[in-house]
Amino acid sequence: MDIVLYALTALLYGGLAVAGWRAHRQAAERPMLESVSPVSSAAPLPAGGGRGLSSEASVGMSMTTRVVLLVALLAHGVLLHTTIFPHDAMVFGFAFALSAMFWLGAGIYWIESFFFPLDGLRLLVLPLACVASLLPLLFSGVHVLSYAADPLFKLHFLIANVAYGLFVIAALHAVLMLLVERRLHAMRGGTLARQGAAAANGWLSSWLDTLPPLLTLETLLFRLIGAGFVLLTLTLLSGILFNEQLADRALQLDHKTVFAILSWLMFGALLTARKVSGWRGRAALRWVLASFVALLLAYVGSRFVFEVLLHRPVV
Repeated sequence: MDIVLYALTALLYGGLAVAGWRAHRQAAERPMLESVSPVSSAAPLPAGGGRGLSSEASVGMSMTTRVVLLVALLAHGVLLHTTIFPHDAMVFGFAFALSAMFWLGAGIYWIESFFFPLDGLRLLVLPLACVASLLPLLFSGVHVLSYAADPLFKLHFLIANVAYGLFVIAALHAVLMLLVERRLHAMRGGTLARQGAAAANGWLSSWLDTLPPLLTLETLLFRLIGAGFVLLTLTLLSGILFNEQLADRALQLDHKTVFAILSWLMFGALLTARKVSGWRGRAALRWVLASFVALLLAYVGSRFVFEVLLHRPVV
């Protein structure tokens, strides 16, 4: 049964990703029907640079794509439940953590897509979700001990994974925004024009043109980070409470705790700088990615080192 769910999940994610990329490549190869107008400094620039959102991008996902993605999410959710919680035990490791993170990330994207045309984000999320869903086949994880049934641990586990899912999507938002910023600066400096019309209207431009304006992406990014920061705070607090209940110690300063606190401080500093001084631009986006890397090292990275490189189970 599990192998059927693995195959179905990967097939649905992969099929949607391939279909999406193929559609964008075909759109990029079509001859231009109208010339690109010069970018005026007074006119607001769309996310893609010069020609704004295409009609397809403005509509967003088709109903068929939306339904197929929902089926993929349901299959992935059932797969995670049956593999992480077989019978009365709990199996978990870095591969399961990544799979759960990208499942929640894809689910958050699916909800976002009802309100904003984020087709470009889908083309990043789905290939990653496809790969992540198959990782537990290669890395089977470790058995978590009896305290996995503790209600406080379950609450901690749930909050942590939702927080990670929010930060996954926030990090992908930041990647897209860096690409868009780079393209806009290139257009203003004339670099894009010198590269020729074929490059200017290639698959990358077609992909970036499916995104909303930068200001909209920025608003979405900081909403995601704000929600993720609240959940990360609750994750740390519930972890402290559970650790005190389990080991009579509120804090255990191991690698996982240190990186979790570091990422919490980094995201908190970012939100504070945003509120106080309106921090934005490339520096802020790079800070988002650095904070996300610290968060990955806190749990997924440490588990990868122990389970794969050192062959030592870690809880």
